[in-house]
Parts: sequence; C-alpha cells; structure tokens
Amino acid sequence: MISSKGSKERHTGSSSAHKTNHKRQTSNLNNKRKLSGPVAHRRPNVVVRLLQKVPSWGWWIGGLAVVAGYVWFFYYFFVSPFGFRWRALYGDISYPEGYEIHGIDISHHQGHIDWDKLKDEGLIDKFPVRFIMIKATEGATQTDENFEENFYQAREYGFTRGAYHFYSVHSPAEWQATHFINQVKLENGDLPPVLDVEHKPKNQTDEEFKASVLTWLNMVEKHYKVKPIIYTYYKFKLKYLNDSVFDQYPYWIAHYYVDSVEYKGRWKFWQHTDVGKLPGIKGNVDFNIYNGSYYDLRQMTIGSLETIGEKAYNE
Repeated sequence: MISSKGSKERHTGSSSAHKTNHKRQTSNLNNKRKLSGPVAHRRPNVVVRLLQKVPSWGWWIGGLAVVAGYVWFFYYFFVSPFGFRWRALYGDISYPEGYEIHGIDISHHQGHIDWDKLKDEGLIDKFPVRFIMIKATEGATQTDENFEENFYQAREYGFTRGAYHFYSVHSPAEWQATHFINQVKLENGDLPPVLDVEHKPKNQTDEEFKASVLTWLNMVEKHYKVKPIIYTYYKFKLKYLNDSVFDQYPYWIAHYYVDSVEYKGRWKFWQHTDVGKLPGIKGNVDFNIYNGSYYDLRQMTIGSLETIGEKAYNE
C-alpha cells in the first residue's frame, strides 16, 4: 500500500516534468518561427493590378463591348450569309420582275402531290405553273422513288414536263448516262433531258471533270437527238463549266434570293428560290422561271417541229 506522502511526491515530480516538456516545445516552436520569418505574399501580376484599378463603370462598358462583339460575330458569320433565305422563309414573298412563264422542280422530297389542286389553284406571282422538272435518276443505280408517278401525272395534267439526272461524284459518267437513258423515256412535247451537276470529284482534275461532264452530255444527246440542259449554280459554272464548249447547251441557273441574275452569259431557266409554297404540295418547292415566252418554251421541246404551232401556244 502506497502512502499519501509518496503519492504527493510522485505527483509533484510528474507535474514538474510536464511543465519542463511544455517549455521545451514552446521554445522549439518559437525558434522555428524565428528561423522561417514572416509568411511571404506573392505580388499580383501586372494584368491583375490593372484590373483591380478599373472602376465599376469601366466593367459595365467592357461587358457591353463583349456582348456587342458577340452579336456582330453571330450576325456576320451566321445571319448575313443567309439573310436572303431568312427573308424568303419568314418575310413577304418576292418574285423576279418581268417574267410570266413559271415552273417548279420536284422529287420524292415533295411527297405525294395533289395534282388536281396543283393544276386548279397553283399560281406563282398570279401566273399558272407552265412547266415541271422532275428528278429521274442519280448516279449509276438510283432512280427517284416518285419519278414514274410524277412524270406520268405531269403530262396527264397538261404541264410541260422535263426529267433531270443528279450527277454523282462516285461513279463514271458513262454508267450514269446509261442509267438515265434506261430509265427515262422522253416523248415529243417533253423538255430536253437535264444534267444537274453541283459537285466535282476530288480525285479528278478540272480538265478530267469537264471531260466526264461532256461524256454524259454527248451520250444523252446522241440517244435523244437533242441538246441536254445543264443545271448548276452560277459560281460553279464560272469555275468549272465556263469553257466555250458548254455554251452550246441551254443553261438552267440556280441563283437564290436575288432580284436579278448576276450571271452575264445566256440562260434559259432560273431557279430563284427553294422555299416556294403551292397548293397541292406539302412543304417547300423550288420555283423557276423561263427566260422567254410560252411559245419559246414549247419550241424547246422534243419534236417541236412536228408539235409546235397555234395549238401548242394556246394550251
């Protein structure tokens, strides 16, 4: 059994040792602080210091400038290039002035057409639809799924009809011409066949591409005994098909949302919008004009020497 005196001695010794340890720890900590010195603060860079000096009204002006820059960027790159199309879609309908012979071009994209309604109520700029260009083929194997129906109905309802081929960059021109010839049976009173060419194959030089286009045109002309029509955008024509050899073919120009054609050469048809609306057709349809009279249009048709005359003019 331990006496109370011994207990007090041990307690006093323990407390003394604890105080000694605490003093040592405090001393070591103070020594470390003396060695390390005060904590260094990194000075802000020049940009940060300048921004800190900008007054509040300066931040407002800067914010407005950023917003204005963003609006300009968006308009310049996304709105302005398509401004005419936006007006065509959502603004008042506008038609080129001075033309009376109007037509459309159609494909499976127009879906099922109500031909009765189109014939009875279809007016473009208060003029009746006179001609219809119909997609027939594409490439060396594709035939538009609505071609036969559209081609038949167009003639049945008294429209001057035509058929076009969409030129593909993935197959030889000879194969494409053969495919068109096999699928399209043009008759007297039909417009000449049309080559819709909008792209140049990347693996062909400009001269090779021109030769391929001429191959299609020559094969089709030999078969139908009439000069085919070339359809393309005017800038594409100027870049790739502006040689004099192509001037012998009637030109159907695609040039949207402008009041007049910028192309300086001769042209027969002008596709001036792709957002036209007509009774009997759901959705948009391309509008076209013919650069001449209805009599001139009928003179362009296959077999016009046999079919043209007062009867054709009055149809």
